[in-house]
Amino acid sequence: MIHQTMNQERLKKVRFAVGNFVEWLERYGETSWDHQTFFAGGPGAAAKALYYRKPLLGTLAVAPMIFCEAFLPGARRFFWKPLRFPIADAHYAMGFAFLSDGKTGRHYQKSVHFLHMLEASRSPGFRNYCWGYPFDWVTRNGTIAESTPMITSTPYAYEAFRQAYGLDEDEHWLAVCKSIAEHAMTDIHDFETSPAASTCSYTPYDKGGVVNAAAYRANLLSAAASDFPGEGYWQVGERNLNFVLEAQQPDGSWFYSVDGVRDFVDHFHTCFVLKALAKIDKRIENNDCRKAIDRGVEYYLANLLDENGLPKPFSRAPRLTVYRRELYDCAECINLCLLLRKRIPSLNRVLERVVDDLLARWVKPDGSFRSRELYLGWDNVPMHRWAQSQMFRSLAFLLHDEETPMNGDEKGTCQ
Repeated sequence: MIHQTMNQERLKKVRFAVGNFVEWLERYGETSWDHQTFFAGGPGAAAKALYYRKPLLGTLAVAPMIFCEAFLPGARRFFWKPLRFPIADAHYAMGFAFLSDGKTGRHYQKSVHFLHMLEASRSPGFRNYCWGYPFDWVTRNGTIAESTPMITSTPYAYEAFRQAYGLDEDEHWLAVCKSIAEHAMTDIHDFETSPAASTCSYTPYDKGGVVNAAAYRANLLSAAASDFPGEGYWQVGERNLNFVLEAQQPDGSWFYSVDGVRDFVDHFHTCFVLKALAKIDKRIENNDCRKAIDRGVEYYLANLLDENGLPKPFSRAPRLTVYRRELYDCAECINLCLLLRKRIPSLNRVLERVVDDLLARWVKPDGSFRSRELYLGWDNVPMHRWAQSQMFRSLAFLLHDEETPMNGDEKGTCQ
């Protein structure tokens, strides 16, 4: 029996949009500018670093970039160069795998191509497979050097290789998954926060505290525990899960970090946490995890959707924002709804509203998606990491989920 909740006309429009996007991607190429292009090198990076060191003076320094972001988004091309993004490659690999009907055909071949690109872009200097950003990332806590592996990037590659193994049972993909799991286990470090819980580092070099980082690692290690039993992955992952559960606020939300500084609540990071918990719950059936999901979704529906039922960027903002809506938020909203709609039926209506809005306003004539809805106009610069690849993957997941027998799950497992 096929599980189907969307009407055929809407699904037809989604298929058409996905097909047009595939053609656009072939024409456009696999490198792009990015959300961080304004600050990825040269004057932009220096200005951002100054902002974190001396906020008043730094505000003046970053003002030109913020102005361009709000009113001249195409000016990115003057600040840095187009890059290839491992996160985007992982999402494209998963998206094409969802579209494929087995281990043959052009969609399967395209998925494999992006996996090969991932293998080529792994972080150098580490024994196991891992990935970071292809630029120096200036943060509040210092600059994270190009290709430094991050636990918020590497799990997407694990899912992509895992999905490929589910399609063709190529042992090479399985070996890569094992290597990624070993990196997550040994190169990312734990810091105890309670007798039952530990936060984890974002990279191999920091002290942790970021909630979605722990959620990513817990989810990866729960998958690894399923794929490679007896390796001790879940003993570590469960402590990260407990940290996420203990970090949930009384109202059901999660601050970005427990450091007492980055206490904002935004849309896509909330989705990251809830998605990880939803996937863990399917494998582990943890009652505390399920309760946290229910409370988190209740908060999400009440605070991270606007009066039209569409994603809004923040419920608790860290600063002034220069945009109304974000493609990334829309993509992650779709993913979250797909993961939980069978258990929380009200998410079906959210899903329909977001998909309808996407098809009506976000799809450009060339087949790509608008990146942001600004207060005046749109940011139409296509950025693979922000979030062309995420939206492609979410729509491909939607088509796959609508055509999957009841009780189906995301395509591909290692065992």
